[in-house]
Amino acid sequence: MLHESNLAATQSEIDALVPETKLNRRGFIVTSLGAGFAAAVLPVSAQTITTSADGLIAGEVKVPTKDGDMVAYRAMPANGSNFPVVLVVQEIFGVHEHIKDICRRFAKLGYFAIAGELYARQGDVSKITDISKIMSDVVSKVPDSQVMSDLDACVAFAKASGKANTKKLAVTGFCWGGRITWLYAAHNQNVKAGGAWYGRLVGPTNAMNPKNPIDLVDKINAKVLGLYGGADAGIPLDTLDQMRAALKKAGKQSPIISYPDTPHGFNADYRPSYRKAAADDAWEKLTAWFKANGVA
Repeated sequence: MLHESNLAATQSEIDALVPETKLNRRGFIVTSLGAGFAAAVLPVSAQTITTSADGLIAGEVKVPTKDGDMVAYRAMPANGSNFPVVLVVQEIFGVHEHIKDICRRFAKLGYFAIAGELYARQGDVSKITDISKIMSDVVSKVPDSQVMSDLDACVAFAKASGKANTKKLAVTGFCWGGRITWLYAAHNQNVKAGGAWYGRLVGPTNAMNPKNPIDLVDKINAKVLGLYGGADAGIPLDTLDQMRAALKKAGKQSPIISYPDTPHGFNADYRPSYRKAAADDAWEKLTAWFKANGVA
């Protein structure tokens, strides 16, 4: 198994401790990535950005996890090695073309970018047209603990490739993935920098999602840049203020930027929510943030 020694036990150690897991492992429902965009976001906007794979090695890979192989999208420069690593965490729509494109954008900047299909055990959201069904039938059944483990596996995969420098590790995510970005920055103390795009900070908890980002501030070692829309109906401005106050109290250097009159999903260039000026500014700030914090 490909795991960082300081992040997870080897598979042989796991099997020795809990042999019955061999019989109880769940299979992966999603075993390959679909082409194009998720059905729920169609038709896509005319302003959708498409980043060429020229000069890159980009495509589907299989990431070993404790349950089997998880499908992922990986992009990196075609030449060279020792690339800094960025984990790209999906929106609720899974690893569709927009998330793949984000990986290629990072690869063009010299990164080893990888996006695991983090719902692969619970369901295939790519064919579901109703967003409410995506949430109720798939997303609500994905435990945070599983996601943390799968992201650990992506880091281990990058390290084992011989092309990546996991000492220079960043994470960024959008919407659902924005929340996960905060959680992973608290989970993995080796993360140097993060970029959380409009991810929920406070709210109800349950067995699948036992903690909110605000509950884990004391454990966040990485410097995380929050990128939020000031007109996001799902993330009230007072919750940003609550997170800022918690970060300040804990002495954490993780600023949260709020773009006035900007909706949720403002970086999603394939959707009507896209706001080019805010998206371009946020991308520039994020890439500068990564460089300033040792991930370049």
